[in-house]
Amino acid sequence: MSKKKYIKRNLYFNQIEPFIGSGLIKVLTGQRRVGKSYVLLQVMDEIRKRDPKGRIIYINKEDYRFEAIKTHIDLMDYLKTQANKGENYYLIIDEVQEIKNFEIALRSLHAIDDWDIYCTGSNATLLSGELATYLSGRYVQIRVYALNYVEFLEFHQLTDSAEALMKYIRYGGMPHLINLRQEDRVVYEYLRNIKDTIVLRDIVARFNVRNISFLQDLIFYLVDITGSIVSAKRISDYLKSQRINLSPKLVLEYLSYLEAVYFVERVKRTEIVGRKIFEIGDKFYFEDLGMRHALVPFQQKDIGKVLENIVFLHLKTKGYQVYVGKQGDREIDFVAEKNEEKIYVQVAYLITDEKTHKREFGNLLAIPDNQPKIVVSMDETARGNYKGIEHISIRNFLLK
Repeated sequence: MSKKKYIKRNLYFNQIEPFIGSGLIKVLTGQRRVGKSYVLLQVMDEIRKRDPKGRIIYINKEDYRFEAIKTHIDLMDYLKTQANKGENYYLIIDEVQEIKNFEIALRSLHAIDDWDIYCTGSNATLLSGELATYLSGRYVQIRVYALNYVEFLEFHQLTDSAEALMKYIRYGGMPHLINLRQEDRVVYEYLRNIKDTIVLRDIVARFNVRNISFLQDLIFYLVDITGSIVSAKRISDYLKSQRINLSPKLVLEYLSYLEAVYFVERVKRTEIVGRKIFEIGDKFYFEDLGMRHALVPFQQKDIGKVLENIVFLHLKTKGYQVYVGKQGDREIDFVAEKNEEKIYVQVAYLITDEKTHKREFGNLLAIPDNQPKIVVSMDETARGNYKGIEHISIRNFLLK
């Protein structure tokens, strides 16, 4: 059997590296199979360089050999058999949410100076509720996404081209794809299996979901309305038209489950002036486009919403907080903020006529500030400036 390829993910390693050996618990969160374990491998390599005598204890809750570790008590009992007095200990746990009350054990170990702790989780509620109370001020969280375009090129040993971009659009950024034959049948079967694991193990089992059929219908509906303004009532009304009678409250619950396991991400709307956050009407984007296209094959008619999804994911991997902007009856696709920086981004397929040009550039020109404004499209020759607004091709945008 051929050995799996291991390629460094410096985008995330560089975020966690400053905290190696610190007194903080390092928590990597993200959807299943996005590559959190790749980052942990880099961390372990770095630990071995810094502390050759240190004792690394690695627990992977997706490995049957650790099946017996079900609770915090089991975890502590296991660690007693692994620890030798007088060494520095590095505890690394993959999918820590599979251990009941794990936060109790982590807090106890955190109180012991010899333990440096790292863990990953595939549930956004990992750092909420009791865990946040138990570990308040004791942890740092790093969000890991599937491969962005630059990483995708590196992993697949490709150079930037229109063909490479289309491959990224169709297959997405799950790191393990580099170990598979690059055929639709093979890739999408793998991605559908991940989706089934997320649905059945992370949602149905963890949240005690009873209406699995509705959950599946909701996922396919989100595929159809990617990047559109939606509300729980709108989804509920649509389902009623399909003779599926479910309340908006239940729709909201199921949407929250999909968010919690990082299957989709909700983007709130905000006023450009006044910064009011709207409570009704959000957009949803998929955490991985390959997963979306494993459910419904990519079609050219969807290219606009797919490009929006790509731009959204790129901004998130670069550390931006992202909103949908609203100014009167005008909409700005993305308002992205990081520290003191803010940029406005409009996404279009092609700027081929005056009407499209007026809509995309006009919305940005109406914003009454001097922050950077960008129109992103698939125009290969896009490289210019119109009244202070930069027009850039999607490939150049993703390479930035």
